[in-house]
Amino acid sequence: MNQFNPARSPVSIRLAETSNFDRIWEIFQAVVETGDTYAYDPAITKEQAKETWMGRDVRTYVALIGSKIEGTYILKPNQPGLGSHVANAAFMVDPAANGKGIGTQMGQHALTEAKSLGYQAIQFNFVISTNKRAVALWKRLGFSIIGTSPKAYRHAQLGLVDVYIMHRSLE
Repeated sequence: MNQFNPARSPVSIRLAETSNFDRIWEIFQAVVETGDTYAYDPAITKEQAKETWMGRDVRTYVALIGSKIEGTYILKPNQPGLGSHVANAAFMVDPAANGKGIGTQMGQHALTEAKSLGYQAIQFNFVISTNKRAVALWKRLGFSIIGTSPKAYRHAQLGLVDVYIMHRSLE
């Protein structure tokens, strides 16, 4: 089996800087405008996206190949207060860079980061069931589908589709 080896990957991941947001916005727009993987309104403004992706309680990361940002992810508490020991994360890869292992490496990085930050688990609250690549990636990284919200997403091409809640313990 051909396993992804992050040590051999040309991808590097680091915390984002405010100056990175213009490139993050390009990726965010390209991903969201298709209406098939995220619940964000495709008409979201740059300012709204910046607050969502780089807000006060959000740790934002960028994935680079060479010096070019090709992906980004966020890590934050899934819930405040008594639910803050469980992380939530969201991932975006420039569509032109799909298939280069960026999503896999960001997922692995997020697992390590979340654990080092003291989280006990990661939960994704809204994984679109028709996003087969994402569902397969999260399953490969040890996540389980723990719930389904029937017809909870208005897919731009398919109409109403199910949404998964996916979870993985970090202990």
